[in-house]
Amino acid sequence: MIAVFLAQGFEEIEALAVVDVLRRAELPVKTVGVGGKEITGAHGICVKADMEEKEVSTDELEAVVLPGGMPGTLNLEKSPIVRTCIRYCCENDLYLCAICAAPSILGHMGLAAGREVTCFPGFENELTGAVETDRSVVTDGKMITGKGPGVAVDFALEIVARLCGQVESSKIRMAMQCQ
Repeated sequence: MIAVFLAQGFEEIEALAVVDVLRRAELPVKTVGVGGKEITGAHGICVKADMEEKEVSTDELEAVVLPGGMPGTLNLEKSPIVRTCIRYCCENDLYLCAICAAPSILGHMGLAAGREVTCFPGFENELTGAVETDRSVVTDGKMITGKGPGVAVDFALEIVARLCGQVESSKIRMAMQCQ
């Protein structure tokens, strides 16, 4: 299962565009509500998650996606379950994907050190020890990071490319009429 964690104040485009694209690729993606099933995004859009964080089992995890947004990123970081799933991905060579402000969580956990990452402008100081880049989407090993809401589809397509191959990612890109 690919867990897309949603916490109160998440960036809606970064979460929902990713879920949409991953489902187009027929990947086993689930939205996971932090603190309940109904989660309201940073712009007032209420989403009913597929499951609550307490239902997540690391045994089922294939990847984790962390949307940004404020205060969503702060709320994700406060969750012991989210942090456990992040660590599990790192320890088991699984994909860990974070966009916008969410890469700051990886920086605070010491997981970005020595890796090439990107984030929303202004969060660079939170990426302790990282090799910062201003590229829109960056993959370093099993860590995929994205700059912000405007690159959410490209971020999602990169996840598809890594999990399903570039051919599948390109097919979805063309079908969605993305340049």
